[in-house]
Amino acid sequence: MTFTPEPLDPDDSRPPYEQVASSLAAAIRTRRLAPGDKLPSHKNLTDLYGFARATIQRALRDLEDEGLVVSRKGSGVYVRNRTERPAGLRPYVEQAFASPNVSIDFAGFSSETLHGALQEPIDKIRVGRLTPTSISIRILVPDMTVPQAAPVRRSDGADDPRLRARMHDMMVGFTRSIANAVGELQHLGLVQEATVSVRVHSGTQFFKLYVINQGDAFFGYYPIRPNKVSAGGEAVDIYDLVGADAALFHYSTNEGDATSGAQQVEQARLWFESVWSTIGRDFDPYDA
Repeated sequence: MTFTPEPLDPDDSRPPYEQVASSLAAAIRTRRLAPGDKLPSHKNLTDLYGFARATIQRALRDLEDEGLVVSRKGSGVYVRNRTERPAGLRPYVEQAFASPNVSIDFAGFSSETLHGALQEPIDKIRVGRLTPTSISIRILVPDMTVPQAAPVRRSDGADDPRLRARMHDMMVGFTRSIANAVGELQHLGLVQEATVSVRVHSGTQFFKLYVINQGDAFFGYYPIRPNKVSAGGEAVDIYDLVGADAALFHYSTNEGDATSGAQQVEQARLWFESVWSTIGRDFDPYDA
């Protein structure tokens, strides 16, 4: 196999190891480096990218931490064969914004993680390093005006309106911020069309789901953990849904229509669409 990387952006301000890791990750996601492929040697990667060996080693460690490659002692570094593994969301979101038409469907608890993952690609659009034509984001979250299975008081497992009000305010803050940032891109003429739609449903959201550009899906469960929060001016011990502990698993249609990954993406799309178009109710974060 002969691998030729895409030229790096000379205006990229990121550390060299991040640039190399991003380039290799993009090659893996687009199957220019296919599952099971052996990556070029450290020396060859040093020659290809023009950076020091230490930079290449750091980039490969980051890819291994992300679950994209595996290092085999005495043999080399290989692209992982399995895609059903914990994966990092942010590089895939940024890669999605390199497409002309960006679509992200999110179902989850508050959209906090989505909010964080959008910051870098939005910044790159503002400075002209990413130039999508359209952006469509749909956010599906629980309706915190009705009782939920969590968060609840730890003492008796009971619903507490103060906890729901706290989560409602968090959700409104994140969705409003996403809508503001994406809408600004259209107002500035940086994208032709940009929409952010939010709907709520009455069920507790025990998992988070992302469908990105209809071709990649990320799925993870929210574990329930004891927590202490401030609600209504009082410290409350609660059982909480903890998004930071939700390991995401990645599935892609790039593996072919008959693979389990492609089937997972299709089912994720169908599930999201079914909830969005039936029990999902329009929610305007600016009216909340």
